Amino acid sequence: MTAAVKKALDAYGKQSLETAVETASPGRLIVMLYDGAIKAAQLGKFHMQNGDIPAKGAAITRAIAILDEGLRLALDREKGGELAENLDALYIYMLGQLFEANLSNRPELLDEVVTLLTQLREAWESITTGVATQPEVAEMPADRGQNSALSYGRA
Repeated sequence: MTAAVKKALDAYGKQSLETAVETASPGRLIVMLYDGAIKAAQLGKFHMQNGDIPAKGAAITRAIAILDEGLRLALDREKGGELAENLDALYIYMLGQLFEANLSNRPELLDEVVTLLTQLREAWESITTGVATQPEVAEMPADRGQNSALSYGRA
């Protein structure tokens, strides 16, 4: 692959992601953050197992940034109440696991974080999909008598 083709594909991917972010609902954005954190943690494990320390560090740092600067900052502590507090505590726990995995080269800690992120992602996906696919129920007119357009059987 030539450098020009790679550059064009990278630009296409970046533009495609920017378009997806601009058009996504808030719930979908959260799912996308989970996707990014999962991918980064998995990539960190891959690089860890292959002994590529700089790439491992970069990938785990990306997962940390998504958790800390994306998911934690997105929490609405006023409206979210106890749920937001619990999610924040879970995010802080995962941040600690990511730091430890990076420092001590422990892939099982990355696996644990990926499992937790995947479970949270699936929950958000079901919420987002459930909201998006619920059919809207049209209100029936208050007057359903003879003059109603929905009155069948009368000529």
